[in-house]
Amino acid sequence: MPTSLCSRYKYNCQRRRSVQGQIQTSAFTVHSWYPGIQPAPPSFADLMGRSALASSAQGDAATAEVARKRQQQEDAAIFLVHLLISCANAIQAGDYAAATSNLAAARTALATTVSTAGGIGRVLSHFAAALAQRLVPAFPTQHGAAPNAASSAAHAGELYRQFYEAGPYLKFAHFTANQAILEACDGCDRVHVIDLAIMQGVQWPSLIQAFSLRPGGPPAVRITGIGPPPAADGSRNELQDVGVRLAELARALNVPFSFNVVTADSLDALKPWMFQIAPGEALAVNSVCQLHRLLVDQDAASTSLPSPIDAVLGWVTAIQPRVFTVVEQEADHNKPTLVERFVNALFYYAAVFDSMEALSAQRLALTGRPAAGGLGAEAYLQREIFNIVCSEGSGRVERHEPLVLWHARLWRAGMWQMPVGPSALGQATALLRTFSGAGFRAHESGGCLSLMWHDQALFTSSVWRAAPPTNTAAGDSILDKQADNGKSSSGSSGHHQAAAAPGGIAMK
Repeated sequence: MPTSLCSRYKYNCQRRRSVQGQIQTSAFTVHSWYPGIQPAPPSFADLMGRSALASSAQGDAATAEVARKRQQQEDAAIFLVHLLISCANAIQAGDYAAATSNLAAARTALATTVSTAGGIGRVLSHFAAALAQRLVPAFPTQHGAAPNAASSAAHAGELYRQFYEAGPYLKFAHFTANQAILEACDGCDRVHVIDLAIMQGVQWPSLIQAFSLRPGGPPAVRITGIGPPPAADGSRNELQDVGVRLAELARALNVPFSFNVVTADSLDALKPWMFQIAPGEALAVNSVCQLHRLLVDQDAASTSLPSPIDAVLGWVTAIQPRVFTVVEQEADHNKPTLVERFVNALFYYAAVFDSMEALSAQRLALTGRPAAGGLGAEAYLQREIFNIVCSEGSGRVERHEPLVLWHARLWRAGMWQMPVGPSALGQATALLRTFSGAGFRAHESGGCLSLMWHDQALFTSSVWRAAPPTNTAAGDSILDKQADNGKSSSGSSGHHQAAAAPGGIAMK
């Protein structure tokens, strides 16, 4: 989205004070939500006046024509944004006739005046499609609205991989988490990492390699990967395949390694005994973009049972990890009303899509080839957009919240924040140097690291540990106090819905 369009739309919305009298001014206050925001472009008269000083009359006319066309495109895009927000507002009010009318007008604009080949038109086309999905039928789905039914774990994993390849987003998340684990486990002989969503395991080769280079030799590394239960049709177990690949890498690097699988339909169904924690292990728990999926509506929370997020943070605290790495989208998509979520998501994903487009243009200029994973990465983001816009209740799982809310929640759960070390910022900056020409940078604030697209935070990484028990001195090793926390149960095998798969792949 051009910066002039961002500032003009926000300014127009502030002057209007609401969209159709129902959207509060605060939702549209002019601020630098968009990266690198600049003042609105010079007026037509300014452009003409400046041109006259340095150009011929023919040059003046050409400049004026370019400015006129740009103005028309921005006006059309601003009007399209207004139509889509009006549609969301009508849906929220239950006026489906008005919503259908606004959506039809928006689709006409997308087909005739706003290009969907790139820029703001491309991201707006996804939001228009999400609103259309929400309107068919004319009430929100309770089971999540994905762009298609191909929502298997294998399909989701492939989209995740392509989003990983498309830019620094997940690379930044994995790197900052791995750096924190590496520093927290310095000098430990045995390291046990519990990954709340192992996916395809792309995070862990770099950590294994880093441990292999440790002076004095590598520790024994054990990774417990959490994932969905195997498919009922008996198809290939991808989690075990991940373990095989990681074991082969560890063998080549002479790192003692073992891999365990824990399957679960939901993270809150897990229990500490499933991880078979051994006394003396340096325990790390890793969560990359997973905790927000555990949030629920306030009115849906049970008064007798802990909410899913409280249950998970409860068992994480109970196992007393040396380090708990948390990476989340720096966004606010868990508002109770559709319009608030829609507006916040529109601005956030406009920044993400713009960064992907800039990165693709940079790679094309440097290598002559487009960025890897483009279509799959776009589909990955589209699934998130659809879930935010289309789903309500238990079907809505993309409940991104900003760091300030996570900080308060983790503190209440008994976690202490560990500020990132000075080397983490330097190394994250080095990681992003490849992408810096496209506008990415790392930013440290409040002991956390954020991936920035110009001035817009996209992802934030924070590091935590369980607070020591009241009878433990702050300087004591927490791990020395947990000998009984992770003893395995003789009945730990044989479970399928939320059970450990003991006796994982091992390598000496």
